[in-house]
Amino acid sequence: MRDLLLTACPVLLWVIAALHLLFLFLAFKGYARTKNMLYLLSGLIVFGLFYDALILSLGGVMSEGGALRALSRARFICHGALIPLIFPICAYALRAKGGWKKAVWLLTGILIVLGIAEGFAVDLSLQRVAGIVRYTSGEATPAWAQTVSGLLSYGTVVPLMIVGLIVWIRQKTPRLFLSGFLMFLFSALGPATGNFDLIFFISMFGEIGMAVFFLLYARRASAAK
Repeated sequence: MRDLLLTACPVLLWVIAALHLLFLFLAFKGYARTKNMLYLLSGLIVFGLFYDALILSLGGVMSEGGALRALSRARFICHGALIPLIFPICAYALRAKGGWKKAVWLLTGILIVLGIAEGFAVDLSLQRVAGIVRYTSGEATPAWAQTVSGLLSYGTVVPLMIVGLIVWIRQKTPRLFLSGFLMFLFSALGPATGNFDLIFFISMFGEIGMAVFFLLYARRASAAK
């Protein structure tokens, strides 16, 4: 299985980027038609996933340093700025109003600022794997930035699954739960199988699942209005 992943990685990264570009188009098309914030928020998150996949794909055809390093820095900043938007998605799914909605947006704003700061602070360390060059978080990354990164990675998916369960019970649809669960599942597969250097790649299949079920949930929520 590992040999198959290593061989397929460079090509599949382009396929994943293309899929996210399609999801991005569908999200903004849905928002233009319905003005439902779930479509807009999902689209912004999908844009971050698309950019992430695109830069990793370019690592198979670009050399290290220079442009690739700058694009990779932007990848970290984009991730930090957009992943916190999972919280407003949860709030809209729960139909939060008044003070609760404002509190969620305040928390989201704080996390966005921290995520952008983390993106600028991360130490970019060069890694070669599966025929691509990528920049990852290095050992010189400040401890606070590592904490923020962990918070954005796991402190968003777990609440998403919890809210997804509540929505499943209340609204009789598992779509939001599945968006978080698939992301959590594929993020765990890398460490569970010992493929630590391929965690980034394996988890991207979970990101596809998250994007698909975000859009499916947004469609259902729009139809229910």
